[in-house]
Amino acid sequence: MSASVLFDAPGPKAKVRNRIYAVVGSLAILALLAVSVLRLSDKGHLAPEMWDIFNYAGIRQNIADALLSTLKAFGLAAVGSLVLGVLLAVGRLSDHKPVRWAATTFIEVFRSIPLLITIFAVWVAFLTDYSMWALALGLSVYNGCVQAEVLRAGVNAVPRGQREAAYALGMTKTQVMTSVLLPQAVRSMLPTIISQLVVTLKDTSLGFVILYPELLYSARLIASNTLVNGQYPYVSVIVVFGAIYIALCLALSALATWIERRGRRAKTGIKVADPVVTAVLPAQATAEAVDAADAAAAGPGAGPAAGPADGPGVTKN
Repeated sequence: MSASVLFDAPGPKAKVRNRIYAVVGSLAILALLAVSVLRLSDKGHLAPEMWDIFNYAGIRQNIADALLSTLKAFGLAAVGSLVLGVLLAVGRLSDHKPVRWAATTFIEVFRSIPLLITIFAVWVAFLTDYSMWALALGLSVYNGCVQAEVLRAGVNAVPRGQREAAYALGMTKTQVMTSVLLPQAVRSMLPTIISQLVVTLKDTSLGFVILYPELLYSARLIASNTLVNGQYPYVSVIVVFGAIYIALCLALSALATWIERRGRRAKTGIKVADPVVTAVLPAQATAEAVDAADAAAAGPGAGPAAGPADGPGVTKN
């Protein structure tokens, strides 16, 4: 029986008990889901008419417009949060105390304020007539503070010897930060950065507070203004719009995985041969290698032009 630092490896009785718990728990969850589905079906929330509303052209256009509005706000917030995060991270790592204190104060203040309050304050105080920019700015401020802490942790994780070697080569502070520290920090913290971008995408749903027509606002509008069989289709709307959010987050996570895999490829600087040339030369290279081996075996004085040791007209004793 092997042991771990955190826990002891389960024995035969513990394994059986864990399997029983897993089966019982799974059955309980399935039973709960079955009861929920039956209750929703009895109340008519799963009737075909509740789902037929998504065949209307007006509702489809409303969903498409809401999706486009969500992606616009997310794009602006993503770019703004990354740019602000880099600036705040560099400011917090600065050797100048006023710059470092200002960046630290900004980060701590806006990380402590709830995001909803920040968005609402920006909308009321500055951008009442521009709800998209208010949402993007609020998301950029909050998520930029989080991204700054992520980048700062990545910079501090870079081995100190690389920084000292860069200074020894005569590089300035700006060159060391932009050419040595930040690229490695971004590469090492890329999964966390993308995870925060996923959070930013989901936080665009807070735009319904400032009447921005994003997905959640559109879902609420459709569910509360569409009457089917005397009921409002809240269940079908929640399922459809929830699936859209899940699809968006999965697409962003897949993009992050692809970027991370490309970043892990080793850059050795070795020039890759042309595949056409590589396909034509193997036979010639093999023949030259065989001739070189025969010449070495024949000894000094033998060259590639030497004939075979045994052939027509050669008699062995």
